[in-house]
Amino acid sequence: MNKDSHAFSVELKAKEFLRNVMISNRAGETVLVEGFLGELEEVSIVEGAMLELKGGNGVLRMDLKEEELEKLLSHQAKEKSQPSGGG
Repeated sequence: MNKDSHAFSVELKAKEFLRNVMISNRAGETVLVEGFLGELEEVSIVEGAMLELKGGNGVLRMDLKEEELEKLLSHQAKEKSQPSGGG
């Protein structure tokens, strides 16, 4: 992994909240993890470096610095505010 890659974890309270896990034996193929976090209870940045989404059924964590998140959100807001071209 390069220095710009971001780690993540998903912690569910019970396996009933896991919908699908797909892992191929072939290199380079898709890995899929799906589940249900439940009703969103809290979104926070832990120690300025970990985005944490807490739901009723579990927690999704991703190492994402606060500055990176702000930059991404700012970029998205700019894209949405620009009128679409075409005619």
